[in-house]
Amino acid sequence: MKKILSVVALVMTVVAPVSAEVETTIGADVVSSYIWRGTDCGSAAIQPSLSLECSGLGLSFWGSYGLVDPADTKEFDITLSYGIGGFSAGITDYWFSTGSEPLGRYLKYESGASNHTFEGYLGYDLDFLSLGVYTNFYNDDDYSTYVELSAPFSAFGADWTATAGFVPMESELYGTGGFAVTNLTLSASKELEITDKFSLPISAGITVNPCSEMAYMVLGISF
Repeated sequence: MKKILSVVALVMTVVAPVSAEVETTIGADVVSSYIWRGTDCGSAAIQPSLSLECSGLGLSFWGSYGLVDPADTKEFDITLSYGIGGFSAGITDYWFSTGSEPLGRYLKYESGASNHTFEGYLGYDLDFLSLGVYTNFYNDDDYSTYVELSAPFSAFGADWTATAGFVPMESELYGTGGFAVTNLTLSASKELEITDKFSLPISAGITVNPCSEMAYMVLGISF
C-alpha cells in the first residue's frame, strides 16, 4: 500500500501537470467533538486536510488531534480515490493512535499488530441524494461495513444535510451485534460574517445513534 501511494503521488505531482492541471486544496476544521459515523471519537479537535486532484484521480491526507484531552485518539488517514460523473471509488488507510503511543509506530504494518485499517468504498452521487458503501478489508476480522445515504438541501438561509447510516452485520468497530442503524444526523452550515470582507464557514449538527442510544451536538468552524 505504501509503495502504491508513493507512486501515485509521484505521478500526480510530476507527470500529470504535463497534460492536465493538478488542483491542491488545503483546509482545516475545528470541531467541538469528534463524532464519526455516529461514534464518539473524542472531545474538541483540530482536523487538517490536504488533497491533490487531477482528472478525477485524487490523493488526500486527513488528520485529527485532540485539543483538550491528550488521551484522545490521534488519527492520520490517506485516501486514494477516483471519480467520474456521479460515481466514485477509493481506498483509505486509517491510522489511529492513543495519547501515549509513539507517533513513530505509524510505519508498523504487520497484520494483527498494526494500528492501520484499510477500507474500500464505492459511492454514487445524484446531487439530491448520495449513497456510499464502506468495507474494511485489512486488520478487521469482522470486515466491518457501513452504508450511508445523504441528502443535501437548502432552507432557512442555510445549507442542510440529512444523513442516515447503518451497519448490516456484526461489527466490533461499530459496536453492533447485527443489522443496526448507527447514524442519524441533521446538520446545517452557513457563512458567519465577521466583517464586510471576512467571513467564516460554520456548521452545527445533531447526531443520534439508535444502536448505542447516544446523541450528540457538534459545532464546527472551517478554514
